[in-house]
Amino acid sequence: MSYFIKVVEAGNMTAAAEQLNVAQPALGVQIRQLESELGLDLLVRHSRGVTPTEAGKLLFERARRILADVEATQRELQAFSTPKTDHVVLGMPPSLMLLLGPDILIEARRSLPGVSLSLVEERSVVLLDAIDRGQIDVAFAWNVAERADLQRIALLEEDLLLVTSPDAKVAPGPVSFAQALDFELVIAGERGIIRNIVQGEARRLGLTMRLAYEVHSISSMKALIGRSGGATIMPYSLAPQEIDSGGLVARRIERPSITRTLYMVRPLKRPGFTHEDDVLTFLNDLGAKTLAAMEPYARPLR
Repeated sequence: MSYFIKVVEAGNMTAAAEQLNVAQPALGVQIRQLESELGLDLLVRHSRGVTPTEAGKLLFERARRILADVEATQRELQAFSTPKTDHVVLGMPPSLMLLLGPDILIEARRSLPGVSLSLVEERSVVLLDAIDRGQIDVAFAWNVAERADLQRIALLEEDLLLVTSPDAKVAPGPVSFAQALDFELVIAGERGIIRNIVQGEARRLGLTMRLAYEVHSISSMKALIGRSGGATIMPYSLAPQEIDSGGLVARRIERPSITRTLYMVRPLKRPGFTHEDDVLTFLNDLGAKTLAAMEPYARPLR
């Protein structure tokens, strides 16, 4: 049937033989055997080549469908012997990468044998845009607004802290939000989630945030605080090494406390993973490890 299809498509026995890489006499024998088995003439031979008879036209259409079904069946059967794998693109904000780092990929390789995991490290607003573009499958992101097209699961709530250099003249212990705003702050640009939280809470209380430096890089922000004796409002997860080592000093903010919320988000329109249960278990474990790394400055929401 495949030989017959090629002959009809080529319209010429010689051209079909060349395309099939077989000798023309052998191709002619195959076609005659097919006609003999069916008891019908399938081709009209003439000086310009060949054309199908009415019976040949019917066989040509059916043969193409039959061979397509055979190929599809072969692919489906081969899939049973080929392990199915997922390629999962996971978005992570910088704070989580600071806490968990490359251990994420090492653990994924160990616990997800049927999954290839790629990491994208970006700010939450960039991660959400990448989800909308179909570039990321699932993400951990901060302060995600409710949307009809997203599955949004709140994982934990993290405190925002007053962070200063060790030389700053601040009494030990917690400070009020108003006291934190007495400092000229080193803080991110207007699109930054933390800045929006701080400014929103200040407006609600009738207070004013004073800006010393606007810095978009977390590493530059931390270096500037240490050198200038300045201060910022940030979560522990953005400076865990500096706070633990004493390079920066963190104080709780009270009256009121201010927080941010970590969500796991994925688009509702995306089909489930082949290894859905394993992937979800891995992601939930990441959430639990994140919470443990943030303690005592975070609380679970699940």
